[in-house]
Amino acid sequence: MLSNRRAFLTATAVGALATAPAAAAAPAPRQPSRTGPPTTAHTALDELLAGNARYAAGRSSHPHEDRRLRRSLAGGQHPYAIVLGCIDSRVPPELIFDQGLGDLLCIRTAGPVLDEAVLGSVQYGVTELGIPLVLVLGHERCGAIAATLDHLRTGDDVPGHLELLVEEIAPAAHRTRATPGDWAEHTMTAHTTWVRDAIRTDPAFAEAQVTAARFDLDTGVVSLLP
Repeated sequence: MLSNRRAFLTATAVGALATAPAAAAAPAPRQPSRTGPPTTAHTALDELLAGNARYAAGRSSHPHEDRRLRRSLAGGQHPYAIVLGCIDSRVPPELIFDQGLGDLLCIRTAGPVLDEAVLGSVQYGVTELGIPLVLVLGHERCGAIAATLDHLRTGDDVPGHLELLVEEIAPAAHRTRATPGDWAEHTMTAHTTWVRDAIRTDPAFAEAQVTAARFDLDTGVVSLLP
């Protein structure tokens, strides 16, 4: 009886699957509609934010990854934006902005913090490649910010090369220590906008628009900072 019952249930389930209406297929992500890279800071920022909207909605199109494009890029690159962001593995610019090969010039340091190599890299993108937009991207729950705040709370020595990170982030932490609310969040915002302003006021980058933004780890949304 048990084997007959199992056979009946199996046959019933298979029949139900065969006669059930097919589930509606999810529409494919809309591919970015542009014939070439943006040529102004305004259109470049619009492109980044549109790509982030696709990413945050779980509808990334993963553009510009095909073999034909890869071959064409072997002869030269024309990225349309510089993204100066953190090394955090959860904040890869090409993914969170839904961009592909040849679209972005990405510079990543913990924090992110500035040094001469970073500034030289930004200048290369602006003056040599003619990139019109520099986006400084901070994010919530940054490990470099947290380490800096821990150091300020305890006064412990900072080991090795980490001292540079703490020295660069600490001024923002000091400026926001008395601000009500989340000290780490306030520090991240203050530091990100300071990096933006440091680049913005440097004559070496006068040809580009420099903007700051914040990435939310929970929602995947990038929002511009004032």
